[in-house]
Amino acid sequence: MIPKVHDMGTDTRGLIAYLYGPGKAEEHIDPHLVAAWDSQAPDPGRDPKATYGDLQRLLDQPVMALPRKARPADHVWHLSVRAAPEDPILTDEQWADIARRMVAATGIAPEGDDAACRWAAVRHADDHIHIIATVVREDGRQARIRQDGKRSQEEARKIEIDYGLRRLNVGDGTAAKRPTSAERHKAERQGKERTPREELRETVRRAVAGATSEEEFFDRLAAAGLLIRQRAAPSGDLLGYKVALPDDRNEDQEPIYYSGSTLAPDLSLPRIRERWSETADPSHSNDVPADSSSRPSPSSPGTARRKAASAVWQAVLVIDHGDDAVVAAHIAAAGEVLDALAKTSAAHTRRELREAAWAFERASRSHVRAERGHDRVLRQAARDLVYSGPALGRGEDGATTAMLIDTAFFLVTAAAHWHAKKEHAQQVAAARQAAEHLRAAYQAAAPLPLGVLYQRGRRLSQRLRQKQVAYLRQSVPELAEQILAEPGWYALAATLADAESAGHDPGALLAEAAGRRELDTAESVSDVLVWRLRRMADLPADASAMPEPDATTPTATLSRPVSPSLRAAR
Repeated sequence: MIPKVHDMGTDTRGLIAYLYGPGKAEEHIDPHLVAAWDSQAPDPGRDPKATYGDLQRLLDQPVMALPRKARPADHVWHLSVRAAPEDPILTDEQWADIARRMVAATGIAPEGDDAACRWAAVRHADDHIHIIATVVREDGRQARIRQDGKRSQEEARKIEIDYGLRRLNVGDGTAAKRPTSAERHKAERQGKERTPREELRETVRRAVAGATSEEEFFDRLAAAGLLIRQRAAPSGDLLGYKVALPDDRNEDQEPIYYSGSTLAPDLSLPRIRERWSETADPSHSNDVPADSSSRPSPSSPGTARRKAASAVWQAVLVIDHGDDAVVAAHIAAAGEVLDALAKTSAAHTRRELREAAWAFERASRSHVRAERGHDRVLRQAARDLVYSGPALGRGEDGATTAMLIDTAFFLVTAAAHWHAKKEHAQQVAAARQAAEHLRAAYQAAAPLPLGVLYQRGRRLSQRLRQKQVAYLRQSVPELAEQILAEPGWYALAATLADAESAGHDPGALLAEAAGRRELDTAESVSDVLVWRLRRMADLPADASAMPEPDATTPTATLSRPVSPSLRAAR
């Protein structure tokens, strides 16, 4: 259940007319009163003799009774309360009870207070009500309604339990503004999945991903087809911006603009600038060169994805063990990587990756202040993805897409664990939702490259296959039987053989890959190890062009350490 306290107003009759009227998109159906301060209050929706003016005069009566100078400038209080889409349709009696609980919790009409404010609850849709009140009490005092938003949220959590409704997570004020009812209805009429506000938020986030200057950011917005208005100071310094979709217009056929800050808290121009202006400790090993603001030379999508997978894996380790401010920066930058990956994804993974990026957007913000700079490698990875262009979904770029999605799943899971420790309930839920979309995207991306490896493993000679079994049982005895029972074992056996052919020690490599981080969240341990090993050993993700492993390759010494160059590649 989602309560929302709207801005205070001065026009009681105007708000009543809106609540009982057809709505901006004629979405108001059967407007009527479900509860009020007085059971005999007039209902212009159901009583043909009652008028808007009748209800307005009664609501305003305590305000008008005060001397003109004593009347508050803004005296109209407005709260909307909306059920979740999956909740059952509540009756008028249930909504009346919810309305009474809300006005009591917020201080408008405390229970048992005969001198409280006057209020009325109007229902004009199945899933929500609006409560209008005037903030002057019957005794002439002004109501104490400080923290009414917080109190309404607290009461909503109790109502959810009492009515068996979907239990929403407690917000922390860092969420993006929700679309209004009018915006949602307009999108439905036009057959669009998302409202203009949501479309703009996604487009602006993609424009930010990996960008390093205002010029580049605004160039990307223009390239995406958005209309842009910039707000400048008299000095000429840029203060902010607004964007609009070309086909989203008001009744006067003028574009409807949204400022960055109304799209999301981190999309205001000052907040975006933080990503460019703050620099890390020069001694930090992950820093990129100072001239990285120039556009990178385009690399292949496969190369960009492989580099991004390595950057994401390093970020997983930072999130597991880093300081909070650095972790917050990495989680925010991870959102940029997901945005860039979704933007450049092939058709068969595009929808799920887009949904993953969309969900993780909520997990990328919290009240933990991000220490920008140390996240530059992730932001560079997002930048490289954008400039590498769209992936074809096959060959090396298709295989490295599966590799990157697999690694991103662990990053998103790590972010969920970190947020859980901080009791960031909404961010935890968002990260988990993103993980499910990544899982679905992986299931679309992985079958082809893993199928190549599977067949490669099936073609291994019995002698060579038994050698890989021996490596497995020596290096990870606790996982060996589980892995051998998985369909992905053949792909892992082929990868171990490829690593040995490339001069690596398969056993040592496997032990290190398995020990780098937990594997409990993996549906297929062998799949995870395939991508870790191929990334660590710098093996092509797409094995179709590789020569078949030589069964006579000398057995590597199991105790041989991994080379320094291999450690750098991870």
